[in-house]
Amino acid sequence: MKIILFIIILTTLFTKALFSASDGLKPMKYNFSFDGILGSIDKNSAQRGLQVFTEVCAACHGLNHLAYRSLENIGYNKGQINNIAKQFLIDDIPDENGEIKKRNAIYSDKFVNPYPNEEAAKVSNNGAYPPDLTLMVKARKDGANYLRSLLLGYEDAPEGVDVGEGYYNKYMPGNIIAMPQPLYGDDVEYQDGTLATLEQEVIDVVTFLTWTAMPELEERKSSGIKVIIFLIIMTFFFFLSYKKIWKDVK
Repeated sequence: MKIILFIIILTTLFTKALFSASDGLKPMKYNFSFDGILGSIDKNSAQRGLQVFTEVCAACHGLNHLAYRSLENIGYNKGQINNIAKQFLIDDIPDENGEIKKRNAIYSDKFVNPYPNEEAAKVSNNGAYPPDLTLMVKARKDGANYLRSLLLGYEDAPEGVDVGEGYYNKYMPGNIIAMPQPLYGDDVEYQDGTLATLEQEVIDVVTFLTWTAMPELEERKSSGIKVIIFLIIMTFFFFLSYKKIWKDVK
C-alpha cells in the first residue's frame, strides 16, 4: 500500500513539474506608476509608449477600440492629435462614382488598423493573426507585468528545444511564440530626450497599453478613495450617535 501511495505521489509531482515547465515562468513584478490605490498613469511615459506603438507595434497590431481623440486624456491637445492621426490613411466615404478613396485620418477617427481584414493579416504573418492590443492588458492575468515580462523574455532556445518557425520566450505558455522580438532598445528616438533602452521602451509601451485598456483607471481610483473617506466619516458619526444614545444605559 505504501509503495502504491509513493508511486502516485511521485507521478503527481512529475506531471506537475512537466506541465509547469511548459507554462512559462511567472511574470516578473514591477512597480508601475499606476499600481496601488493612489497610483496613476504617468502621462509622459504613456506618450512615449504611444511613440513606441506608432513606430514599432503599429506595423502589425491595431487599436480598433480606441479613437484618436481619446489621446487628450494623456496630455495631447487637438492639434497634436490631428498631427498624429494624419500619419495614417483611412477609407473615405464613396464619391459620386461609388469609388472609395483614401484620406488622412483625423481627430475623430478610430486608430487605423494596419491590415484591411483578418485574412490579409494572416498572409503577412505566416498564418498568425496579430491580436488587437486595445484591451490586451485586461485580457491577461496580471496583464501589465505579463506584457513587460513577455517583451523582455526573448532568448535563444535551450539546446534540444525545437521552436520550428516560432521564437523562444521563457514567459510565454509553451515557451514558443509566433511573434519575433519587437523591441531591442534604440528602436525609437524619444521626442523628450529620454534614453530609449529596451527596459524603458517596454515600460513605456506597457504603460500606454494599460491606459488604452483602462482609460477610466484614475477616475475609478478617485471615486474609490472618495467612497472610502465617506464611509470613514459616516462610521465616525454613527459611533458618536451610538455613544450618545446609549450613554445612560447600564
